Amino acid sequence: MIKKPSIETITVKYLVNFLLILAVILLIVTAFNFRALSKSATENQAMVYAELVRAGLTAHMKANIMHKRDYYMNEIKQLQKIKKLRVIRSDEVIKQFGRGREDEQGADAFAKQVFETRQPFFESKEWRLQPAIRVIIPYIASREGTLDCLSCHKVTEGVVLGVVDIELDVTEYRNHSLYVLAGMLLLSLLFMMLIALNTSRTIHNLVQVPLETLIDRTKEAYHKHIPVSPEQFMTEEFANVANEINLFNTDIIAHQDLLKEKNRELLVLNSEIENTLRETIYTMGVIEEQRSNETHNHTKRVTLYSQLLAEKMGLSKDDVDLVTAASPLHDIGKLGIPDKVLLKPGQLTNEEHQVMQNHARIGFTMLSHSSRDLLKAAGLIALQHHEKWDGSGYPQGLKGEQIHAFGRIVALADVFDALYSERIYKKAWHIDKVVNWISEQRGGHFDPTLVDIFLENMDEFVVINKHYPSALSKLS
Repeated sequence: MIKKPSIETITVKYLVNFLLILAVILLIVTAFNFRALSKSATENQAMVYAELVRAGLTAHMKANIMHKRDYYMNEIKQLQKIKKLRVIRSDEVIKQFGRGREDEQGADAFAKQVFETRQPFFESKEWRLQPAIRVIIPYIASREGTLDCLSCHKVTEGVVLGVVDIELDVTEYRNHSLYVLAGMLLLSLLFMMLIALNTSRTIHNLVQVPLETLIDRTKEAYHKHIPVSPEQFMTEEFANVANEINLFNTDIIAHQDLLKEKNRELLVLNSEIENTLRETIYTMGVIEEQRSNETHNHTKRVTLYSQLLAEKMGLSKDDVDLVTAASPLHDIGKLGIPDKVLLKPGQLTNEEHQVMQNHARIGFTMLSHSSRDLLKAAGLIALQHHEKWDGSGYPQGLKGEQIHAFGRIVALADVFDALYSERIYKKAWHIDKVVNWISEQRGGHFDPTLVDIFLENMDEFVVINKHYPSALSKLS
């Protein structure tokens, strides 16, 4: 069986997944925002440097020291960690002052774009090993401010005198951004761990442990009929559940008590019915005994012989009870035999024997309609108690274990009582003669095992016979 995850495991798993997704989203948003801020700051810094270069060069021009501008440009590059810095002259400046140095000539496509649009150009190179940003800023002629470009340049206002081409090293910005993002990631993971641990601990203490306690207390409350105390739970929900369980247990216990009482009543009633049925069966056997002019107590003795044989044979308690209760009806079919045959004092003719033998089938027919085990067993005994082990019996000529154990048992008990008891038409046999005859019938008339049991326990059979004697005198 696959072990299912606990509430704690499922909750922590979903929480961690949620927090991971949230952390990734926050890191992405932060990274883009930080990048945008860094880029904006770098661009603003480049604009400041461009203004510084423009102001410095204008000052050099007014002071007629333009030949010393290289020193100024180098100082700016060194102090501000600028990778590249140059000023590209426009055609108008070249016409007026000449081409200048080599690095002040040759505008590439991006620089030409700035000359045309008069708008700054920014190119990010952040994915390199040494990231950088290139900024090209136009130097536009203007009379405004203290510089007054037109005092030196013979151009119209608004003309682009040149562009400042600056490439800044942004490794520091990039590294700083990575450090910030790494720190945020570590803090996020730390908070995730703390949140997961706290959630796990909370669920364990407030859900899992109380739930296990509630289950144990519920079992105890059910078996011992005691209430579950809501005070032992910290949360309102579990306290409410405990109260509901107490109400439920109260109803269940009340219904169980009622059910137990009804079961007791049913057991008593069933016992009364069973006892009544057994008494009725026994009484019917006695009635048949009286009609057949059987010796007194014949039914009682056959019943006790059958019980003794069944016990010694090793049958189950239920089967012993069945054969004991059912055996009194072994000859119930004789109620269907005409008096002239049943009560005839002399020997019966062959035709009368055939009529008498019908009592086995008659008894079975009388009892076979019932679905109760007791009456079914009685019907089986009535049908088979004249069958013989060697197959020479009647009415079906069954042989050996084809005959039910109940039929074999009652067959021996009935014959023993018939031989050892005095009848109207015969004297009782002496016990030695009975033993010899039954021994001779071992494997013939009777089941060999039952004959052995009978012989081993002969004294007990004699005791039963003497304890319930017939009304007629009997030889000992």
